Amino acid sequence: MSNRENFTAGRISKLQCEPGKTQSIYWDGKTPGLGLRVTAAGAKSYIFQAWMNNSSLRVTIGDVRIWTVGKAQDEATRLKTLTDQGIDPREQKAERRAKAEAKKAETERHDMLLSEAWADYIRAREHKWGARHLADHKAAADPGGRPVLRGKGITSPGALAALMPLKLGQIDAERVKTWLRDEAAHRPTQASLAFRLLAAFLRWCSDTPKYRGVAAPDACSTRIARDTLPKRTAKRDSLQREQLKAWFAAIRSITNPIVSAYLQILLLTGPRREELAGLQWSDVDFKWNTLTIRDKDESKGGEDGFRTIPLTPYVASLLTGLKQRNDTPPPRHRILHGKKIENDLENWKPSPWVFTSKTSATGRLTDPTRRHYEACAAAGIDGLTLHGLRRSFGTLSEWCEVPAGIVAQIQGHKPSATAEKHYRVRPVDLLRMWHTRIEAWILEEAGIDFATEEKPAKPLRRMK
Repeated sequence: MSNRENFTAGRISKLQCEPGKTQSIYWDGKTPGLGLRVTAAGAKSYIFQAWMNNSSLRVTIGDVRIWTVGKAQDEATRLKTLTDQGIDPREQKAERRAKAEAKKAETERHDMLLSEAWADYIRAREHKWGARHLADHKAAADPGGRPVLRGKGITSPGALAALMPLKLGQIDAERVKTWLRDEAAHRPTQASLAFRLLAAFLRWCSDTPKYRGVAAPDACSTRIARDTLPKRTAKRDSLQREQLKAWFAAIRSITNPIVSAYLQILLLTGPRREELAGLQWSDVDFKWNTLTIRDKDESKGGEDGFRTIPLTPYVASLLTGLKQRNDTPPPRHRILHGKKIENDLENWKPSPWVFTSKTSATGRLTDPTRRHYEACAAAGIDGLTLHGLRRSFGTLSEWCEVPAGIVAQIQGHKPSATAEKHYRVRPVDLLRMWHTRIEAWILEEAGIDFATEEKPAKPLRRMK
């Protein structure tokens, strides 16, 4: 080795890179293998070089601004001892680095917040969930505090918001029990849903290497739910036969024709509220009088997550009116805040949604609950929910002595018997015969004079 020097602090400060080179190396005359690398930019660092297993190895010790001459010589002596024993210091260094990184990763795992793991959970699973299930997960963790979209006030925190700032490792049975007791005291339904979502999340953590062993898998035991949550009872809200006339009168008097039609069709076809709200015009076949409903779950109703049901006469008349209204371009001008404004007719196009909404971000109807409650209050009917209309369809159908399998197929219920699963393939025509009978009976009880041979109703007026 050339360029040998007896390293001292003063001597090292004077050593420079040789002209025309990118770096120069100087070797210590006292310590075997210890060198000083000087770059053309002036950077200086200690290195160690030795001959091992018939090949040369080089290890960087560190910057001269951090390592003193004495410490660098001691480190070079240690490395020389290792190489003499046949131990590669580079492998030893890599092992130490791997252990340090593993320790750091483990610390980060245990320091991770529930909110961070929850976000990872949603990203990993959302492709398997429906829109409603995904929205439930986001709403449960929502911190709230934002201005409400309508009216005054701010949004409320989700049921799981109180747990989100905690570390994942802090989620144990005692903390979950305390949280659930507080939530169940003022919103038991949301607390019950949030508890089930949290339990599923913890099971996912147990199966995911990144989170395994951090959160307590028994934090959401069945015993906690049984001891803390109120007992769940089946809801019984349903329209009675004698209430049909008052209900239809109130619903048909709603000034928004889209909401009015939606609520009537919800009762007359019996779908889930989001199944009907998500109906598009491509799902409506006026030629063959059918509706294609997107099922809540592929295991329920028809194949591939869809089911086809009859388009009954009165429902067809309501949809025809909405279709004509949807396909009619707006006027050239409109009045806004007392000013005449020109509509952009060149870029106008009909909405793909059957139940449109100008105020919704999605462009379709999202929550007509308030309008429904107001109409029910006017009719003197208490406690009837939108899902109660689905329940009403199934209940009222029994007045027409319709086979239970027919109603289940129309509503998209999962077959409950072997015969229904494997030996009943009902065409739409058979469903139409019974479905039309159900609709005619409901309209008759409601006092609505609608003859099937009549032409479709006139288009519903456009809301200004």
